[in-house]
Amino acid sequence: MNIRIALAGGGTGGHLYPLLAVADALRAVAKNDVRISYFGPEHALINEFEARDIKIYGIASSKLRRYASVENVLDFPKFIWSIFQALAKLYTEMPNVVFSKGGPGALPVVLAARWYMIPIVIHESDAVPGLTNTISSKYAARILLAFKEAENFFPKGKTRVVGNPVRAMFTSRVSDQKQAKTSLQFDPEKPLAVMLGGSQGSQRVNTFVLDNLDQFLPAFQIAHQTGFDNFVIARAQAASMTQRMDPILQNQYKPYGYLAADQMKTLFDAADIIISRAGSGAIFEIAATGKPAILIPLSDAAQDHQRANAYAYAATGAAFVIEEANFTANLVLTKIGTILKDASALERVRTAAQNFFKPNAAHDIALEVLSAVK
Repeated sequence: MNIRIALAGGGTGGHLYPLLAVADALRAVAKNDVRISYFGPEHALINEFEARDIKIYGIASSKLRRYASVENVLDFPKFIWSIFQALAKLYTEMPNVVFSKGGPGALPVVLAARWYMIPIVIHESDAVPGLTNTISSKYAARILLAFKEAENFFPKGKTRVVGNPVRAMFTSRVSDQKQAKTSLQFDPEKPLAVMLGGSQGSQRVNTFVLDNLDQFLPAFQIAHQTGFDNFVIARAQAASMTQRMDPILQNQYKPYGYLAADQMKTLFDAADIIISRAGSGAIFEIAATGKPAILIPLSDAAQDHQRANAYAYAATGAAFVIEEANFTANLVLTKIGTILKDASALERVRTAAQNFFKPNAAHDIALEVLSAVK
């Protein structure tokens, strides 16, 4: 039969990694009797799609904003052009179903699919939906959600909570923690904090970590994901900040620019605690490992979705939230010390994370997508 499936989405890894996970699940469920294509903007992960033999159709990226901005005026012609692109390129492929993750470049594909009366399935990763998925939901046959809290924003008759697909690497067994630390050249006997700023890095998190190395390193080791563009500067600043420290302490800080899936998994396995922004992808990958987390929601995220994500996850007992306004070294040190000294609390966190995480999310989405084929 060779079912033709179009994936749509763009922006950050939070949109793209789930698309890759669903593509893998579609091939497994359909026993490779599928032809998968991707419609969206060019991005750094395009090689991941190519490696899976997913045909790529470029769609111009334009951002929809709910607020007044001159950028809306600049992006509007690009948005109109992207609709014509999607109409032409979707006609070439004419898929049996479109699966959209939202983000820049996704809405034109959804609108073109609606024009051609192609069934549409969407997935919303956040506790508060973005504008693209809010509009797309009007045309979707099925609306799939990561957070139960998002149910209030969509029609209940065609909505289902399935969790958020994560990269297959994160659903595998957690490796020995001391061995993971040793493989990363950390001290296996000392606590390790993994600090993440999202797939593109966070200037606020980077500055916070680097400014407080003198307080943090005597207490715990740090693996710091800076973002690719920030790596060289962060490494130089760290060298300057730690030059008068004991060499042993200097070696207990390691910056990373971009982390491949296997590197991130090893870091998570090695971690005693993870400090992260509150993107949905990061939360579900942390939940998959069962590690305690401190979430720092991005204060100016669209629709304040990171704050909603953070508090929804924290409500399960699996994480703690520190607002950016309260993001201080003393509070972080106190919170980490409290968490890591209480063995029973760590076990409660692990159980709460496992109960929250849905390991079959990609498989369940694949079934929903295939069931929408007419």
